Amino acid sequence: MCRYILRPPLANHRLRWLSNSELAFKLKRAWSDGTTHVIFSPHELLERLATSVPPRRANVIRDHGVLAPNAAWRQQIVPTPPETSSTEEQLPSPHPAEPRLDSPPARRHRIPWAELFKRVFKEEVDRCDCGGRLRLVAFLTETVSIQRYLEGMGLPSSAPEIAPARAPPQLDIEWY
Repeated sequence: MCRYILRPPLANHRLRWLSNSELAFKLKRAWSDGTTHVIFSPHELLERLATSVPPRRANVIRDHGVLAPNAAWRQQIVPTPPETSSTEEQLPSPHPAEPRLDSPPARRHRIPWAELFKRVFKEEVDRCDCGGRLRLVAFLTETVSIQRYLEGMGLPSSAPEIAPARAPPQLDIEWY
């Protein structure tokens, strides 16, 4: 898997410099007109490579034939999800404001930073020590308002002085 991920988009042995402004790319097989090499400027080569990068959140796998989304025989090949009984559908949710537990969760494209932080560091940054939930009150972007806030909270409003680097600890070695 790692070898596949680390594989470059072009084979290095097929690419060579002709001059400072031209690159020659050797094709795997000759084209029908007999062409064996394609010559690019470095900028043109990058343009061609950039077109192979898929757009964000785009499905890279394309299904053809019977597995294609609009194939006529797709319903006969792809299994359908199990149907729920009619009694389950008629039961109201115990709390209408809350989603039912058996419904699939809504898919999010962006995970909040607090949830990512919790996943990685196992710490909840949006919880107070008293158990309450923290919420964002304001963004302070102006230097004057930031200094006023920090001084009002009794915190230093200037950056700390940078201490000089210390030498690494010396190990005491006993020679026998």
